[in-house]
Amino acid sequence: MSSIYCRYCGKEIKDRDELVTATNYFRIQPYHWRCFGKVEEETIAVTKTWKPLNGPSGTISVVLMLLLAGVMAFTDVLGEIGNLIGVLSLYPIVLRVLSYFLFESKVPDLQKQNK
Repeated sequence: MSSIYCRYCGKEIKDRDELVTATNYFRIQPYHWRCFGKVEEETIAVTKTWKPLNGPSGTISVVLMLLLAGVMAFTDVLGEIGNLIGVLSLYPIVLRVLSYFLFESKVPDLQKQNK
């Protein structure tokens, strides 16, 4: 497994519980959860905010967007605009999947290893 390093402090992330993957538009960055708090505090403008991908908020967002994409794909709710909304709702899902394969799968889960 290759090592994942925090983009804020530069130290290695050794446990999946420490990892927060965050996005700002098309960028996905790994942080320690403490470092991510510092990044949020330093953020001045709304356009520069980092949104966490893993964790409860990311999971809820992915589930809701999956439901929306499914409804728009399998029904004719808004016609062609509904199809466009369905495709756009896939964006957070793609980011979450990329986050998992690029970062989360490479960081060991120490709690599972200790059991």
